[in-house]
Amino acid sequence: MAVAPHGGPGLAVARFLDSLPDRELRRFLDPGVLSVLDAIFGGRIDGEDLRRVSRTLVDFDVLLGEREGRRLVLNLIPEQKRAELEARVGRAIAAGGASEWTESEVRRLRDFFGLVEERIVPPAVPPTDTITPAYSLFDHQRNAVRRLAPLLAEDERRAVLHLPTGVGKTRTAMHVVADSLRAHEPSVVVWLASGRELLEQAVVAFKEAWTHLGTRPLRIGTMWGDRMPDLARLSDGFLAVGLAKGWAVISRTDPDWALRLSRRVRLVVFDEAHQSIASTYRRITEELTLDYRCALLGLTATPGRTWADIDKDGELAEFFAGNKVTLEVPGENPIAYLIDNGFLARPNFRTLLSRPGLAFGERELARIARGLDIPEEIVTALSMSEQYVTAVLGAVKELVDAGHRRVLVFAATVQHARTLSAILIARGVRSNVVTGLTPVRAREHAIRTFKSDDEVPMVLVNYGVLTTGFDAPKASAVVIARPTRSLVLFSQMVGRAIRGPKAGGTETCEVVTVVDPSLPGFGDVAAAFLNWEDVWQ
Repeated sequence: MAVAPHGGPGLAVARFLDSLPDRELRRFLDPGVLSVLDAIFGGRIDGEDLRRVSRTLVDFDVLLGEREGRRLVLNLIPEQKRAELEARVGRAIAAGGASEWTESEVRRLRDFFGLVEERIVPPAVPPTDTITPAYSLFDHQRNAVRRLAPLLAEDERRAVLHLPTGVGKTRTAMHVVADSLRAHEPSVVVWLASGRELLEQAVVAFKEAWTHLGTRPLRIGTMWGDRMPDLARLSDGFLAVGLAKGWAVISRTDPDWALRLSRRVRLVVFDEAHQSIASTYRRITEELTLDYRCALLGLTATPGRTWADIDKDGELAEFFAGNKVTLEVPGENPIAYLIDNGFLARPNFRTLLSRPGLAFGERELARIARGLDIPEEIVTALSMSEQYVTAVLGAVKELVDAGHRRVLVFAATVQHARTLSAILIARGVRSNVVTGLTPVRAREHAIRTFKSDDEVPMVLVNYGVLTTGFDAPKASAVVIARPTRSLVLFSQMVGRAIRGPKAGGTETCEVVTVVDPSLPGFGDVAAAFLNWEDVWQ
């Protein structure tokens, strides 16, 4: 083991937390979370249960980066460790003080607690004694690519690729992207999507695809959140654009960025294409495809703008010139074919009712009935009720006891996800939590562990990250604890665990939807997965 700087071993976070009295340790936890934990653990969580929960819920990276968090931590460091820490950071640490720290000092402070960057060991090089393509497609995917080619090369140059969730829309589309970049040199492909997860998935997928299918070095641009590439220098490559970011730039700083870029763009891919006729998104798309040589490819599992407005559905079809390429497989029901032939797992849907956790008044019920989804504050209040948390934990326990080695849980909020994972750990179940706030290295570690061949059962709890852009073929069970009226969101969650044996997944999968009987419109979507064909027709 390497010797720590300044001759001291440091202080592991878990050891530090374990050394604290209960009253001090509770100061590190959110009062609302403590209230739920106290109720779940029979009045007041303490002792070893409190310590096991704290190891998951206390985010030391965040604490040490904030002044008040440092103050709390530094005041509780044992005296015998204080001198060592002062030697490391090169400054005196007065009791009760946590003044401004430089980035270098904070880095040494994190190192003292063992919060160092992980080195990810790359996988071993596989054997090279076969000619199996590294980025291959199934027959039905290759067939779809062939049928898209003339639609994107002639007349309006527009089409939608319609594949069910879990069948590989992104992988299939990357072959179209690679074809475009090989045919047009130099040129730019723009990938439009709403949400960081879809954009990250696209960038990762393109890197993998072009490594095997490419013919030249290319630039990759990322444009979402605070990311803004130099578009003037992007003349040959791949650009992933967040729709919110694209519109923000048009509205605030550069109204003509899409028009200027359009001179170099030969293909635009719109992920979740049913969103494309929203007015702001439509403007971005139309400006990027202004050049008559540019093609537009839409990707979706639900080729309709709504479920009830035929005019809107017609507008979407017209926007893509009425061209839609879907599965061509034997039989009348593509889903049944994919399940019967091992491309998708055979899902078993069931609903688990919790006791009514909240009393909804007429006003709240009316808001839920009118809206496309459930208001955020109602979801938050419901998910952190003792009854709801207990029901979700019960669903997970049933699945683990039934022999499922990988269970994926979709929580309703960040706090809900952390609380569920912490309680599972306290009860002896191996669990990790992933949210949009999880540091990249911690998220990669959690996902890598979940995808591993380890025989020990594991539960991965997430919020807002893994609904799209995440494949976990070994996951054989999903617990949907996120109330929603959106069939699209529901199908995305279900889609994370329906990879069949031919896609490296399982023959069957269990989908448990936890519902609150007092919440209308939630729990009625479980049958939707096998009914998408009604919409396609």
